Amino acid sequence: MKLELYTDVALTCDLPEHRLRRSDIVKLVDHHVAPDGTEGYSIEVFNAVGDTITVTAVPASALEALRKDEVLCARTL
Repeated sequence: MKLELYTDVALTCDLPEHRLRRSDIVKLVDHHVAPDGTEGYSIEVFNAVGDTITVTAVPASALEALRKDEVLCARTL
């Protein structure tokens, strides 16, 4: 699955070490391939007013494209 950089995508799993949950919206900032061939992305996570919360790397399987039938929402960290 190749996703376009600098777009918003949703997490497909929780990332408790960053207090992130499945369906949280993140921004793709880099694409990389591990030595074993596993694809991954660096993601940046913003709060509701645009401040960076964290930057981390995740496997491609932890991300999915946003869909037209989804609604954005806000939650407290």
